Amino acid sequence: MTAKTAPTAETTVFAVLFAGAFCHMLNDLMQALLPAIYPQLKEGFGLTFTQVGLITLAYQTTGSLFQPLVGFVGDRKPRPWLLPLAMVCTGIGLAIVAHAPSFGLLVAGAAVLGLGSAIFHPETSRVVRLASGGRHGLAQSLFQVGGNAGSALGPLVAALVIVSTGRAS
Repeated sequence: MTAKTAPTAETTVFAVLFAGAFCHMLNDLMQALLPAIYPQLKEGFGLTFTQVGLITLAYQTTGSLFQPLVGFVGDRKPRPWLLPLAMVCTGIGLAIVAHAPSFGLLVAGAAVLGLGSAIFHPETSRVVRLASGGRHGLAQSLFQVGGNAGSALGPLVAALVIVSTGRAS
């Protein structure tokens, strides 16, 4: 593609856009489970609000600080294999939180969960942008809809599954 030819709507790969939005929904749904179960963790472990805050700090810090690093590295050399790795990290983080016998492991699980988010967002956003066919606003909007839906569904899933059947579920 030269500078004279602009991408057209025909070059927009909607299947990739919708797949990116769907994966964003799944990722953010899993990410939203942690804060949704804070009351259960607080009660089950006898945590103070400070300890709940430390869990949040670990989750948000890894999710925030590693995300620009992953984006920087991905811009220099794309690594599509990071997409499944992100979901694996998210799943491992959830498994650690689900089966953690101690506060320290809860914090570690939250950090791994945040790492999954940090890896997922820049790489998936890059893929969605590539599939946009120049319709960057549409692509980013669809990507965001998926994430917002996941964030909204996370607490509902927690209420329906985790609260009724236990943290290990």
